[in-house]
Formats: sequence, C-alpha cells, structure tokens
Amino acid sequence: MRTQHQQRGLTFIGLLFVGIILAFAGVVVAQVVPTYVEYMAVQKATDKAAAAGSTVAEIRASFDRAAQIDDIRTIAGKDLEVTKQGDRVVVSFDYTREIHLFGPAYLLMKYQGRSK
Repeated sequence: MRTQHQQRGLTFIGLLFVGIILAFAGVVVAQVVPTYVEYMAVQKATDKAAAAGSTVAEIRASFDRAAQIDDIRTIAGKDLEVTKQGDRVVVSFDYTREIHLFGPAYLLMKYQGRSK
C-alpha cells in the first residue's frame, strides 16, 4: 500500500502573481509616505504658527518661514484659515494630493488638520 502525499506550496505563476502584487504595493507605499511626512510637517508648522502670532498676517508669515525650512510645497500661508475660539487662535488647513498610479488611475489623498 502506497500513501500518496500531496505537495503544497506556490506554483511559479502563483509566485509571480504574489510578487507583482507586492511590488505594486511597495511602489504605492513609496509614493504615499512622502505625502504623509509632508502632512506631519504642515501640522507642526501650523501649531508653531498659531503659537507665534496674534494677527492673521503674523501667523501666515510664521507658517511661510517654517514651510521654507521644512520644504513644504503643497500649501502656503495664504491657504490657511485663521479663526479665534475664545481667547485662543486656531489655524486650520485642508488640501489634497494626487498620486499617479498608472494610466488614468490616480490615488487622491485628502489632508486636513488644525492647530492644537
């Protein structure tokens, strides 16, 4: 009596398929990470600008100085919304980034935030 053992594992085609999916995911992640890093820099600059100035012009100028240092190109001081809540200055922002994937396909990243 012989016992037949079934082999388990991936075929070469299956391995190629998994490799292509992982490569595509890696390319997308490599394009998304810089936009998230820039978002974190915008958030930091917004917090700094809200604490640094008391007028809208001072806040926007402070943000523009921080944007030059941190290489923020997506948003400028003129794009910020400056409001007051009680005695506190609140600076908020809202912007989008498009990441080209392939052909007519894009990934749209919407970022928004406000000072603490």
